[in-house]
Amino acid sequence: MRISTAQMFHQNINSVTNKQSQTSKIIEQLSTGKRVNTAGDDPVAAAGIGNLNQQNAVVDQFLKNIDYAKNRLSITESKLGSASTLASSARENVLRAVNGTLTDTDRQTVADELRGTLDELMAIANSKDESGNYLFGGFNTGTQPFTLDASGNAIYHGDSGVRETVVASGTTIGANIPGDKAFMNAANGLGDYSVNYLASQTGEFSVESAKVTNPASHTPDTFTFTMNGNDLEVRDSSNAVVTTVPAFDPSNPVSFNGMEVKLDGKPAAGDSFTLEHKPEVSLLDTISSAIALIEDPNKVNTPAGKSELAQMLNNIDSGMNQLDVARGEAGNSLKSLDSYAATHEEEKIVNNSALSMLEDLDYAEAITQLEQQQQALNAASSVFTKVGTVSLFDYI
Repeated sequence: MRISTAQMFHQNINSVTNKQSQTSKIIEQLSTGKRVNTAGDDPVAAAGIGNLNQQNAVVDQFLKNIDYAKNRLSITESKLGSASTLASSARENVLRAVNGTLTDTDRQTVADELRGTLDELMAIANSKDESGNYLFGGFNTGTQPFTLDASGNAIYHGDSGVRETVVASGTTIGANIPGDKAFMNAANGLGDYSVNYLASQTGEFSVESAKVTNPASHTPDTFTFTMNGNDLEVRDSSNAVVTTVPAFDPSNPVSFNGMEVKLDGKPAAGDSFTLEHKPEVSLLDTISSAIALIEDPNKVNTPAGKSELAQMLNNIDSGMNQLDVARGEAGNSLKSLDSYAATHEEEKIVNNSALSMLEDLDYAEAITQLEQQQQALNAASSVFTKVGTVSLFDYI
C-alpha cells in the first residue's frame, strides 16, 4: 500500500493536534479543579450537574427569604417583649391609683408615669426595620401605623395584612405581626360588652362580666341598667324594658337577649349604668383612658371611678395577654424558620456531595494522564519531525 507524502503529513499533523488537544483539556481540568467543564466532557454528568445547580439555586433563594423573615421577626419579637414589660408597668401604676389614700399630687405623678409608658408603647408600635419600613403596619409599611387623636384615642392606619415568605416548595411563613393584632384588638376583659358608669353612682359595685352566651338569640345593642328600689331594670337603646329582676341578688347573673351579666356588689337605689357592645378593646386606648380618669380628682375617688379602674385593669390584662400571644406567634415562626433553614442546609450538603462526585477532578489521576499525554505528544512530534525529513536522496 502506498502512502502519499500529503497523506503522511496529514496523518501526522492530526496525531500531533489530537495529542495537543487532549493535553490542553487536562491542563484546563487541573486549572479549574473540575472534571466536567463543558457538556462535551461528559454529557450524562453535565445533565446531572445542571439539575443539581438548579436545585442549589432554589435552595439559596429559600435561605435568603428565611434570613429576611428571621431579621424582621427577631426585631418584632424583641419589640413585643418590651411592650409587654411596659404594659405590666402600666398595670402596676393603675393599681396604685386605686389606693384611696393617694393625694392629687401622687395621682398626677402616677398619671405622668402612665403617659410616659404610653409614649414608649406608641414608639414601639411605630417601630421600623433596617430598611425603614414600619414593622406593625401590615401591608402598609410606608405609613406610620399609629397616631393619637385629640381625645387620646389610638388610630390605626395600617391593615391586617401578613406578608408571607416562601421558605420551601409550597410553604410560606408570615414575616410580620400586624399592629391591630398586637395592640388594638384585644378581647374585652369583661367579655362582649364594656361598661359606662355614671358619676352619680353611690353603690359599691362593678360589672364582673358581660358575655354573650347564646349568639343565635343575641342582638347587639346598648343596654341601660337601673336599680329601682330592690328591682333591677334593663332597657334597650329604644328605652323599651327588656327585663326586670325583682329583688335583685348580685350572686345571681342577669340573663336576657342571649347574654349573661354578673355584678360584683349591689347597686344602690337609683344607680344606673350602661353596657355597650364592644367585644374588643385597645391596650393603647385603655391606658389613655386611665390617664384621663386618674387626672380627674372629681371622679377617680368616686364609686364610679373605682369601678372604671377595675374594668381598665381587666382590659390591660387582656392587652398583655394579646401581646404575649403575638410574641409567641413570632417566636413560633422563628422556630419554624430555623427548622427550614437547617433542612435546606442539609439539602445543600447532599447536593454538593453529589456535585463533587460528578464534576470534581481526581488530581492524582489527572496529573498521571497529563504526563502520559505529554510523552505521547513529544513522541508524535518527534516521529513527525523525523519522517518529515526523510528523502530518497539520503539513501542514494
